[in-house]
Amino acid sequence: MSIRILAVQTIHAIDEKPWLDASLPYTKRADLLLYAMNLDEKLTLVHGIGGQYVGNVPNNTRLAIPALHLQDGPQGVAGRVTNVTAFPSVLTVTAAWDPSLMELFASAIAVEQRIKGANVMLGPMINIARIPVGGRNFESMGEDPYLAARLVASYVRGVQKNGVMACAKHWANNNQEHSRMTVGTYIDERTEWEIYYPAFQAAVDADVASVMCAYNLVNGTYACENYKLLTVNLKERMGFKYFVMSDWFAVSTLLSCHIFHNTTHSTVQSVNAGLDQEMPDRNFFNPGALKQAISQGLVTTSRIDDMVRRILLPMFKFGLFDRTNEGTINAPAESRSHRQLAHDLAAVGTVLLKNRRGILPLREEKIASIAVIGDAAHLNPVVVGLVFQLCCTICVNTPPHIPHVGGGSGSVHPPHISTPLDGIRSRAGKSINVTYTPGGNGGNMALVEDAARKANVVIVVVGATSAEGVDRPNLLLPLAQDAMVERVTAANPNTVVVVYAPGAVLMPWKRKVAAIVCGFLPGQEAGDAIAEILFGDVNPSGKLPLTFPLSETQVATSTPIQYPGIDNREEYIEKLLVGYRWYDALKKQPLYPFGHGLSYTTFRYHRPTITLTPDDPHCRATVRIDVRNTGDRAGTEVVQLYLGFPPWTHEPPRQLKGFQRVFFEPGEIRTIEFMLDDRAFRVWDAGKGRFVVAPGRFRVFVGSSSRDVRAEAHVIDLIDFWIRAFPNSANSHNPKASGCDSRMHA
Repeated sequence: MSIRILAVQTIHAIDEKPWLDASLPYTKRADLLLYAMNLDEKLTLVHGIGGQYVGNVPNNTRLAIPALHLQDGPQGVAGRVTNVTAFPSVLTVTAAWDPSLMELFASAIAVEQRIKGANVMLGPMINIARIPVGGRNFESMGEDPYLAARLVASYVRGVQKNGVMACAKHWANNNQEHSRMTVGTYIDERTEWEIYYPAFQAAVDADVASVMCAYNLVNGTYACENYKLLTVNLKERMGFKYFVMSDWFAVSTLLSCHIFHNTTHSTVQSVNAGLDQEMPDRNFFNPGALKQAISQGLVTTSRIDDMVRRILLPMFKFGLFDRTNEGTINAPAESRSHRQLAHDLAAVGTVLLKNRRGILPLREEKIASIAVIGDAAHLNPVVVGLVFQLCCTICVNTPPHIPHVGGGSGSVHPPHISTPLDGIRSRAGKSINVTYTPGGNGGNMALVEDAARKANVVIVVVGATSAEGVDRPNLLLPLAQDAMVERVTAANPNTVVVVYAPGAVLMPWKRKVAAIVCGFLPGQEAGDAIAEILFGDVNPSGKLPLTFPLSETQVATSTPIQYPGIDNREEYIEKLLVGYRWYDALKKQPLYPFGHGLSYTTFRYHRPTITLTPDDPHCRATVRIDVRNTGDRAGTEVVQLYLGFPPWTHEPPRQLKGFQRVFFEPGEIRTIEFMLDDRAFRVWDAGKGRFVVAPGRFRVFVGSSSRDVRAEAHVIDLIDFWIRAFPNSANSHNPKASGCDSRMHA
């Protein structure tokens, strides 16, 4: 009887509210609801209010519109929330170069968001790591647009398949924290589309539910009231069909000394530019201001309807109307499976930078003692904020076990922390004597040196972290950690350095140490993960997602007008030469190149072959290469493909256009296949306002990093290819005329 009554009630509700019929297309449902809404109800959706979550939009009981609960969390549920998993940073997971792992990572975070009652996750953060000292680089997917685009699509799918709407941020050209509220970025259109837009285009193509506009100005106009940015580029050219929200007026709830600003600066200009929702309040999108703008003819009711429809569409698409939100902000969300995933991600995202004479992996039968040195090893593990770079002070020592992974909206409170010392002691067992000496920040260097001399092997753990709202002051390790490493290596050359950092750091001691391992920001399971790497239970396979420079000045943005800007004007005069592209173009040798990462085994690359597909409107080319594991243990290699463009295009010398993460048994040989279509051969034509395939000769480079090219392919001559494939074309040098598809797609 109760089931029958429920069914009758459901049918009655659908009769009264036809948009609740889940069998209808989501676009139809949105249109039906929009038609039933009065103006006040519409205006309630376009701004935030106070509440338990970082962002809140109230429910509407008359129309059965669910509340929106927006929560931070690119790498875990953030915003002072407890009982959640502190996963590794996005940059750490990016170092795995594995879209499937990125999807698992994002899916797990979304599960915890949903348990906590959030239905909009404020992530991914996909701004390119243009500035090496950028305070939010740990939230990013590195310096390369192709890598970021491949991974963000997986991230968005992972979030949204769990019924949580993702939010791609920060649109656009938001590449620094210094003066981010007021700085104006000046950049040419080609650079935007080839470097800074591809990840956003990939998010749009993956059906991301929302996009967040940034604080900064873009070519003279604030991002959130920039018509070309929001409407022309994002909504029209990219085809984004959902809603744009503003960034928050406050930078970080953790920093009481912050200056609070609004990212929304106007009512009329922001609405007409394409901003659909103001967050987290209603300073400008309040009903009074909007009604006045409508009555004065400054804002049309059709634009209001467009704003509301864009918000409703993903709410229907991702099931917010079709289930009851039973999550609560205080519900425990962590789980054993998520702890294991956090551990696995930390391990697979660890990069082996150096391994002299095979000191790693550590062999128990050859080691009687290990000296673990450094505050970051246990006393102040970097995963919980060894040093916060704050707006209030340059360096702050946090007490032991203050649980944060980075700062600002990327901060997460872990339920526990496995420190490197914990992991090493547990893995070493009773057969190896493990000692610990904190050191660092003016500690007793005599004790540090004595501990180093007495041990067979020394493991020094160093690090730095960063926070939203301010960039790091430099690339040095803070608190005299470099000096500590120098003293340790002088006492014992068998020194392994474990580096935890939110991005690149300098390593003046590189030549003196035996091995270097980088884990970026590894999350709550750091200790067990790094122990498995050091002892060889896990063969390292991570690759750098950004370049490590040799010095502070060996960067593409070394002049003040490039960074931090002069009088709030910052010019992207390096144009396409971002990250490794700049090092390649200027023939400079970095400390460690983009894509670098060693293994405990070795790989041999054979000569690649290229097959062009005739009569193909997408100009597809297939590159095949045999790779052999020449070592005596199983391992994973990330095989990377770079393209060299025809000289007339003035593109950087090499660009990443493909990668595959492949597992090999000892001695195994595998054929790796890359499919390149017209998108790989395109450049942005500002005059035409679209991508076009560049005719001419391309070279294919395949290797283990951007600098470690193991094989080069024959020239791909697209002109000859088009002539052969389309002999009757009126203009064989024109990709459109010849049949190659030049669709807008980044």
